[in-house]
Amino acid sequence: MSLAQTTNRSRSAWAYVADTLALILFFTTTGIINERFIAGMTWEQVFHARLIGGILMIPIGRPYGMWRDWMMSHAKENRLSQLLWDSLALMSFQVPIYAAIIAFSGASGDGLIRGVLGAAVMMIMLGRPYGAFLNWIRHLFGLPPGGEKPMSLNT
Repeated sequence: MSLAQTTNRSRSAWAYVADTLALILFFTTTGIINERFIAGMTWEQVFHARLIGGILMIPIGRPYGMWRDWMMSHAKENRLSQLLWDSLALMSFQVPIYAAIIAFSGASGDGLIRGVLGAAVMMIMLGRPYGAFLNWIRHLFGLPPGGEKPMSLNT
């Protein structure tokens, strides 16, 4: 194995850790707010949803990071374009997963609809802040911010 291959594997491992850590930290907090105060779930249901969400974030942290990078490669340099693409990336990837999590955790009927709609609104509003948070976490791990080239397994 060459040094370049070792470096790419090490970088991929750190990218997995960084993207997963960012997802867990950011969305555990925002998930609690949505589930308790918008969807009206009980604290027990919120705990259950966050437990499931935390477990699911481990395998999806890096795939979302790669999805976001690919989506952001379409953004122009201006803030509005970056805001729109970041929000679209987050909403299109996370809302379907989130809907399944809260349904499995006990949300139903109007509560499920409010929770999914609340999550969609939150994802639109939080897309760019989360993207900036993800880039900051990546920076702490010595990684590039992403979104600069099409999705690649080498990033």
